Amino acid sequence: MSPEELDSILASAKTGFFAVASRPEWESFKATVLGPKGSFTAMSKGLADVPKDQKPTIGKKLNEVKKAIEAACDEALRRVEALAALSTLGPAIDPTLPAPREIMGSRHPINQTYDRIVDIFKGIGFSVRLPRELETEWFCFDALNSPPDHPSRDMQDTYFMPEGIVVPSSPPHGDKDRYLLGTQTSTAQIRTMLKEKPPIRIIAPGRCFRRDDADAGHSSNFHQFEGLYVDKNVSLKDFKACMDYFVRELFGPNAETRLRPSYFSFVEPGFELDVRTANLGKLSNRWFEIWGCGMVHPNVLKNVGIDPEIYSGYAFGPGVERIAMILRGVDDIRYYYQNDLRFLKQLA
Repeated sequence: MSPEELDSILASAKTGFFAVASRPEWESFKATVLGPKGSFTAMSKGLADVPKDQKPTIGKKLNEVKKAIEAACDEALRRVEALAALSTLGPAIDPTLPAPREIMGSRHPINQTYDRIVDIFKGIGFSVRLPRELETEWFCFDALNSPPDHPSRDMQDTYFMPEGIVVPSSPPHGDKDRYLLGTQTSTAQIRTMLKEKPPIRIIAPGRCFRRDDADAGHSSNFHQFEGLYVDKNVSLKDFKACMDYFVRELFGPNAETRLRPSYFSFVEPGFELDVRTANLGKLSNRWFEIWGCGMVHPNVLKNVGIDPEIYSGYAFGPGVERIAMILRGVDDIRYYYQNDLRFLKQLA
C-alpha cells in the first residue's frame, strides 16, 4: 500500500460517484468501493502488512482518503435523491418563458405606491434605510423629543413586549427602557443619525403599529414613509422646494402645495402639507392634507449628538396607504387588507 495507490482509489471513487444518476446505480457503485469486497476496503486491510515505521503516515493517509470517499458518496446520494424528487414534479420547465396569462399576478397597490415614492426620492439623492418593527421606547419617543409624560404619546404608547425581553442587537437605554412594536418609522432617522455624520439624506419606508380603531381611514397596522435631510444651512425654503418637487412628480406638474402650521414634538416649526390638483375625482381642485412635516427640532439633533448650532434639517412622514387611497380614488383603507381579488385586479 502506498499514498499513490490511495490517491488513485480516491480519484476513481470521485469519478464513479459523480457519474451515478439513480439510487440503484449509487448502491451498486458504493458496494464496489466501500462494500465488504470493495476496492477501498481491500486496500485498508493491507495496513497490517505496512512496515512499522510507515504505519503512522499510511494510517493518516488512509483516514483522509476514507473521509473524502464518504463525502463524495454522501454528496452523490443527495444529488440522486434530489433528482428523484424533481422527477415526481413532471417535465422540466423553461424558467425564461413568460408565465401563463391566467396565473400572472401584479404588485399589491401598497407596494406599487411604495415603489413609486422610492423612485422619486432616489432620483434626488435620498438613500433608503429600513426601520425595525421591534423597537425600544427610547427610539420611538424619548429620542424624538417625546418624554414619558408628553401627551403626544397617548395614541401611540402601546403594543409593549413582556418585561424582561432583551434584544442583543438593540439593547435598551437604561433600566426603564422597554420594547414595543414600532409606532413610526422615524426611529430609522434616529438610528441613522447616531451612526452617520451629516450630510444625511434618507427615506425610511416600513410598517407601523398603533392602537387605532379600524375604520375607513385608520388601521392598527399600516405603512409609513419617513424622510430626513440634515446638513449645514438647511432652510425651510429647501424643504418647501423638495416637497414641491415630490408632489408634482407624484400628482402631476400642475399640483400645488401649502404648509399649514401644526404641532409635532420632533419638529419646530411643524406643518401639515396640503395639496391641490386636478384629476383626483371628488378631491379635484380642493386642498387636502397628505402628511405632517417640519424642520427637525434642535432637541432631536442634540439627542443624537449633532450640534443644532451648526446643522439643521427637515423631516416628513407620509402614510403610504393614504397616498395610495388618494391616487386610486379608494375611500376605505380596509380594502387594501382584505385580499379581495375583485378589488386588487382593478388596481393591477
